Amino acid sequence: MSTSTYKISLNYDQILQVVRQLSPREKIRLTKELAKETIDYKLSDFLNSFETDELTDELIDNEVDVVREELYAKKKNKPGNN
Repeated sequence: MSTSTYKISLNYDQILQVVRQLSPREKIRLTKELAKETIDYKLSDFLNSFETDELTDELIDNEVDVVREELYAKKKNKPGNN
């Protein structure tokens, strides 16, 4: 048995008409697929917003060292830590 693929152009209102004809179970499946696709898109968009060529491993390591030193100094200067 062979399957064929067809491409058709539908506008939003036509898609909405088709969706309204789906059974409740099919609507739930469609909703889950749309939610999954939206989450994937939002996550990709979010992760892409952090991409930069200006951030190097050396810069990250230096910043980590600075923060560690600050935390160590605060802990050392607390009363009762003499």
